[in-house]
Amino acid sequence: MTAFDRIVLIFNPKSTGPAPQLAQELHDELTARLPDTEVAMSPTQHAGHGRDLARDAASTGRPLIVSVSGDGGYNEVVDGAMQAGNEEAVCAVMAAGNANDHRRTTSERPLADAIVEGEVHRIDLLALTIGTGPEARTQFAHSYIGVGLTPVVAVDLEKGSKGSLREIVSVVRTFARFRPFTIQLEDGTKRSFDSLVLANIAQMAKHATLSESGSPEDGRFEVVTVRHTAKWRVLGVALKAATRGLGPQPTATHYGFTTLKPTPVQLDGEVLELDAQTTVSIDIAPRALATIT
Repeated sequence: MTAFDRIVLIFNPKSTGPAPQLAQELHDELTARLPDTEVAMSPTQHAGHGRDLARDAASTGRPLIVSVSGDGGYNEVVDGAMQAGNEEAVCAVMAAGNANDHRRTTSERPLADAIVEGEVHRIDLLALTIGTGPEARTQFAHSYIGVGLTPVVAVDLEKGSKGSLREIVSVVRTFARFRPFTIQLEDGTKRSFDSLVLANIAQMAKHATLSESGSPEDGRFEVVTVRHTAKWRVLGVALKAATRGLGPQPTATHYGFTTLKPTPVQLDGEVLELDAQTTVSIDIAPRALATIT
């Protein structure tokens, strides 16, 4: 008997990357290695559909829901599964995106082998709550929540083409026109940042090492800040992260603020636009997600 009563593979059939092919290959391998377990292909039809598919798949039984995608697609699947409220549901990701931060930093073996072995463990998530009172809504992130330069670069990359040279051009163009943002912390103080990243993993954006000890199983997240400064200093921080790492960073279980202007926020690979005067709370959700690596 396997650890799962069924396996659902969620992927974008119109992806310009390898997602459709990888999903089919994983389906065929699992069907052969787990002949008594249903393996279903569940293609998305539009942006955000992965969240709906994952919520439906996670609502009953002991499913394994695999997102064949990058970090943004996996964000939808994780958030949808969490909305279902079924602690027996398990999520995993097969890397098929651009950065693939989560899979790169947490994988321990080929995904098909991990699925067949069926060893499940639980990791922390980041819970982003927007607003207060009855109108508040919460969305989950598996790897990081970024404000400032991180989501602005992400938006620019999505508007253009991905690929090493094009990525460099996009980042340089965005960096040149980027402006800092100011938020009001919960104690009433106002602070201006070039970048604010709340990280559940130690690395992001393929090459950047955010901290020496960040782990999605330690019950805390790293608070990586770049206060507003000269652009050459910001570039120096980026180069340090890409070469020798940023070193030890402060950690927290809660971080709250209010936006003063419209502000983009990135959850893993997904970007949200927040209105001015929006109350934001980020909290660690310890051992919230069942997964395999």
